[in-house]
Amino acid sequence: MIEILFLLAMTIIFAIIHYLGYKRVIKKLHINEVVKKWLIYALIFNYLNVLGYLASRYFIDIPNVLYFIFSLSIGVGFVTLVSIIVYEILNLFHKIPFEQSKRDFFKRSSDVGFLSMGALYLGSGISEGTKLPIIQRVEVKQNRFDKPYRIVQISDMHIGGLIDEEFVHSSVEIINTQKADLVVITGDLTDAPINRVAKAVDKLQHIKSRYGTYYILGNHEYFHGVEPTLDYIKSLGIKVLNNSSKKIDKFNICGVNDIFGFRYGSFEPDIDKAMKGLNSDTPTLLLAHQPRFLKHLGEHKPSLILSGHTHGGQIWPFGYLVSIVQPFLKGLHKIGENRHIYVNSGIGFWGPKMRLGSQAEITVIEWS
Repeated sequence: MIEILFLLAMTIIFAIIHYLGYKRVIKKLHINEVVKKWLIYALIFNYLNVLGYLASRYFIDIPNVLYFIFSLSIGVGFVTLVSIIVYEILNLFHKIPFEQSKRDFFKRSSDVGFLSMGALYLGSGISEGTKLPIIQRVEVKQNRFDKPYRIVQISDMHIGGLIDEEFVHSSVEIINTQKADLVVITGDLTDAPINRVAKAVDKLQHIKSRYGTYYILGNHEYFHGVEPTLDYIKSLGIKVLNNSSKKIDKFNICGVNDIFGFRYGSFEPDIDKAMKGLNSDTPTLLLAHQPRFLKHLGEHKPSLILSGHTHGGQIWPFGYLVSIVQPFLKGLHKIGENRHIYVNSGIGFWGPKMRLGSQAEITVIEWS
């Protein structure tokens, strides 16, 4: 039911964006009528591709080349939304009381520039999206240990569609070069029913670290069957923290389910259960998919929280919208006396293979 509502909402939202793109932008452009007509055709074609993307993501398997084309339609939709806002601002300058001939010249020139910048914006996003994840090195200095622990964090891989076996295999190879004490996966690992992505997920069993690999739920797992996903991940030897904790050497690690569980009606997060019985004098590492889980900590004060979910905004300027909901967009932040949260920008992507103002990352944390 949640999946259907999500698809319906996406269909309506993108229909509105494409309609406004025609009504508020294309219809008002001072350009050649033939070019304008082709822009209208392109907008219609893009919306049909949006529908194709949603259908292929959740219901049917298609070749990767076609899936890539469909996924770009989501990016074009984002670009269209930004274009609507920019063009409304640009229209204010079109009303400056120049002579009619000067005003017409300014409008034609600005419209050509507007279309050129839109193409550059889209092209830059696609170019950034094709780049490999960077190794983001972070030092968290809390003076809690004699020797720092090396934690490798990945988040928001979104296995499914363009995130395939090859991508997961390459990511595992990079992770293993870091000689980690611990590897953590902070949610949104899969973005399809587990039976469709099992071969890609299998590659994760080859991750090597001193104390193993730990995983928590993100919000996207709820769309595709939580229990089968958890059962399969456990079968690979990956340790699932389902509102639970474990003592590792000189620190505790605990993980909570995603706050989407409140809406889902099961697999809800429970910080009290997750941290029950833990010695408060022992440093605690908490895995929570969304940074805004900070609001649900209550009296608990974990030493270090690792989150994801935001994708670092993925495509500028949408990070500003994410920041309305989430307290932190990306990076390391102090949340109290000798306490921190790190928000991972994600190793994968949702929707188009695009990034702008945000890099895909594998985080290597030195916690001391």
